[in-house]
Amino acid sequence: MNHDHGMEGMAPPPQLTNGTSGMHQHKMMMMMHMTFFWGKNAEILFSGWPGMRAGMYALALIFVFVLAFLVEWLSHSRLIKPGSSNVSAGLVQTFLHAMRVGLAYLVMLAVMSFNGGVFLMAVAGHTLGFLLFGSRVFKKNTEVLSYDKTSDLPPMSC
Repeated sequence: MNHDHGMEGMAPPPQLTNGTSGMHQHKMMMMMHMTFFWGKNAEILFSGWPGMRAGMYALALIFVFVLAFLVEWLSHSRLIKPGSSNVSAGLVQTFLHAMRVGLAYLVMLAVMSFNGGVFLMAVAGHTLGFLLFGSRVFKKNTEVLSYDKTSDLPPMSC
């Protein structure tokens, strides 16, 4: 009578170099937060960064703020000169789009650290960037407010 319940031919769990099975590996790994938390001890974008020092955490918050701000600047900027050839304008537009998407993904990954300070700085960066470059606050009344006319790139959509 066979009592292995269909387990024949299956390899045993891999052994680690120290002789323990894969089931004990989790003791060596750091836990990742899956809910928002407050504090400077977070990993943002890179393993071990910003570390345990408050100054590096503040630098990380400034970095996330600047990334979010740059996303808004790129979203509302006019960097292509009128009269440019379609090929050169299209290449510049494609490069700007790639930069905006890359920066937006970096902001998203930073927010996925679930650190409350990182989240607030990302929102603040997007907010200030939109206030300065996308809102009516600093526009003349005669300027057209259509996003098709005020930016080289179309609006981002999720």
